[in-house]
Amino acid sequence: MTKRAKPLDESDLRVLGMDALNKALVRRKALRFLALFHREPTDYVEISKRLYEGQTVEAIFKRAKEQWKG
Repeated sequence: MTKRAKPLDESDLRVLGMDALNKALVRRKALRFLALFHREPTDYVEISKRLYEGQTVEAIFKRAKEQWKG
């Protein structure tokens, strides 16, 4: 039987997100990235289109299920 991971609360998710940004962009660039959300409206639909371009729904869901399993 597989043990399910405890769902993340918002605080834990923020910490994980900041950690991922810091690793991917380094701290200064991560802060610049976050500041973008306060300066101008963000088109999340366009971001999603670009992020998932060329991927099938099945592949996206498969990856999501794998992430939920931990």
